[in-house]
Amino acid sequence: MNAQTALSMREFVDSKPNLKYVFFGGKGGVGKTVLAGAAAVAFAQRGKRVLLASTNPVHSLSGMLGQDVFGKATPVEGVPNLWAHEIDTRETIERSKQEIKEKIEWFLKYAEIKGRADEFVESATMNPAFEESAMFENMIEIMFKDEYDLYVFDTAPTANARRLLGMSSVYSLWVNKMMQSRKEAQQLKLQLSFSRKKEEKDPLMEYLINFRDRMERAKVLLTDPEKTAFFFVTLPEALPIAVIRRFINWFEEFGIPIGGVIVNMRIDPNQVSEQADEFVKNRVKMQAEYMEEIDKLFGTMVRAVLPLFETEVRGVPMLKRTATLLFA
Repeated sequence: MNAQTALSMREFVDSKPNLKYVFFGGKGGVGKTVLAGAAAVAFAQRGKRVLLASTNPVHSLSGMLGQDVFGKATPVEGVPNLWAHEIDTRETIERSKQEIKEKIEWFLKYAEIKGRADEFVESATMNPAFEESAMFENMIEIMFKDEYDLYVFDTAPTANARRLLGMSSVYSLWVNKMMQSRKEAQQLKLQLSFSRKKEEKDPLMEYLINFRDRMERAKVLLTDPEKTAFFFVTLPEALPIAVIRRFINWFEEFGIPIGGVIVNMRIDPNQVSEQADEFVKNRVKMQAEYMEEIDKLFGTMVRAVLPLFETEVRGVPMLKRTATLLFA
């Protein structure tokens, strides 16, 4: 690695004293949850009040921590200053559906259109991105409450994570267009009205304005390089490298600060003897080749290289061990 110019994880964090929102993403199966958990432990050990939150629909925080953290922020046993929260996807989706239903019912009444709101809700929520949209709303709601010193998010696999974080920009464009159409509809209705009485309150417009402002606020937070950092996790393998290479470029275009790259599950060549199985030797050789590729592609962005442990990372003791290596 380019140790002379690359900042370690510890050095990078030390250079960002106002860091508040930390995200871990990457291809599925690379160890995002473990590294998010290890980072959260390390931050808590530094004396910060930390929330470790999972926005991944396929939750694994409870299993990794060995305690139930589903549905609410729960103190992590054995780690002072650390809370963990697996966001309840079903509750979030149902709440979002109800809110949408209420807005559609009001709109149908306002526009004097006959129809059932349920039909429109079903159509709107069948979109594959609806779940991610609801999770994004839940994520920024947690951020806006500002109850902790630092937040560590275990995000969904990278393809979903990029949409989650990119939504702040996309939403603003969409809502502005919706607001313009809404104003035009209001003006037309006023012109056609016999009474010429201007409606005093427009709940849908108020909702759109509030929604746009929330997205703008989220965008400000998510693009602040002093407060936010997104770390990509990869293995020394072809596909995870290709995935994060593509999405690092995508994130940079959106102005989302890249904290760096973490290489996970590397087999230590020094621990492999000449008598080792050929399979293991071949894996070591393959990983060495991909480590060279990682160095060429991400050299100064690599913050840490973590080993493949002799056992899975479960429970606080293993997380503390991982945290020590991550911040070595």
